[in-house]
Amino acid sequence: MAIVELKIPSPGESITEVVIARWVKNSGDVVEKDEVLAEIDSDKATLTLNAEEAGKIEVLAAEGDTVKVGQVVVKIDTSVKPDASATLSTSAKDKIEVKAETKVEVKAEAKVETKAEVKSNVEAKTTGYATGVPSPAAGKLMAENGVAAGQISGSGRGGRITKQDVLAALSNGLPTAAAVISNSWQGGRDKEKVKMTSLRKTVAKRLVAVKNETAMLTTFNEVDMSGIYAIRAKYKDKFKEIHGNNIGFMSFFTKAVTEALYHFPAVNAMIDGDEIVYNKYCDIGIAVSAPKGLMVPVLRNAELMSLAQIESGIKELAVKARDGKLTIPDMEGGTFTITNGGVFGSMMSTPIINPPQSAILGMHNVVERPMAVNGQVLIRPMMYVALSYDHRIIDGRESVGFLVKVKEMLENPARMLFGGKNPEEVLLGL
Repeated sequence: MAIVELKIPSPGESITEVVIARWVKNSGDVVEKDEVLAEIDSDKATLTLNAEEAGKIEVLAAEGDTVKVGQVVVKIDTSVKPDASATLSTSAKDKIEVKAETKVEVKAEAKVETKAEVKSNVEAKTTGYATGVPSPAAGKLMAENGVAAGQISGSGRGGRITKQDVLAALSNGLPTAAAVISNSWQGGRDKEKVKMTSLRKTVAKRLVAVKNETAMLTTFNEVDMSGIYAIRAKYKDKFKEIHGNNIGFMSFFTKAVTEALYHFPAVNAMIDGDEIVYNKYCDIGIAVSAPKGLMVPVLRNAELMSLAQIESGIKELAVKARDGKLTIPDMEGGTFTITNGGVFGSMMSTPIINPPQSAILGMHNVVERPMAVNGQVLIRPMMYVALSYDHRIIDGRESVGFLVKVKEMLENPARMLFGGKNPEEVLLGL
């Protein structure tokens, strides 16, 4: 009998332990080579543990256990070979049984409801009363107590609700309609404790460290999104036809940010001990809300990307985040971060810096507001933007200038092609 031991792999530097988040397979299961056995939570990402060989597995750790990197958590008996046809047929049978049960249940319920409706309709036609309709006296009593007709079963002819039905229901403690509508809680004094995941604990520590170790300030501005709206409306169909992706706000903001970082390099820098590291490239982190929490995958060398390449890169990272397939290399590094609270309806916020970076840009929702334009009041789609920055290395002039530069390029997207200048200025050599 040949036994293969599976050890916890190292998710990355400085990580010494992980948590068994979920076992996909159980002890005694016979698995194929490379089949996923478990999901593992580390401080930075969720990984999978795959079978190195085919065989029967023995699980040596429980869900929720904290285990060391290099610890043996699964043994595989390779002398037991999986029966592919049996596994397939079992899986197929399970699916068929589920579908069959669902189909039968739905049909049965439909038949019962149909018979009940027919019976109710016949009774209503025979008696002259409609089911669930209160008598005048019952209706008055129900209105006084805020009781809906659907809360009472009528005992009168054809299901008509009588005054006695209402009195009986109220005496049994029937909740009023106002109480049912206004409160989603079910009552009770229960509590539930849930262990924090490794990712959530790491995020908590990092955020507290940022507040304690940086001199964080936030500056605000507003952007007229009319120019971007016009470009999207004009070219969205052609853009999707050629590139296969929709054109969103994030690509414009990413491009504007990379240009602004060139003009204000301190915003793209970070502190390393007693030194300031100025990054000569733009690795832009895009904050995304994943099922397991906040994650910030990184677009490498975003300053060299076109809008189409940025859209494609963001889509790829977003899908990986949604499916829990982001790896540590996907999130390592980053010189600047963009977060979009507007997708959740945020009007204004102060985003928190993603260490060791020195600044983060917060986008918000777009709201039509009256604006003074050339002496006239016009309705414009406006967005508030916020830049949180570390005042230790970024001065007010640089932070405000950076945000103004981003605003200028978003309101006149053609500037992004000419180093932040107007095309006319470039033409005139100004």
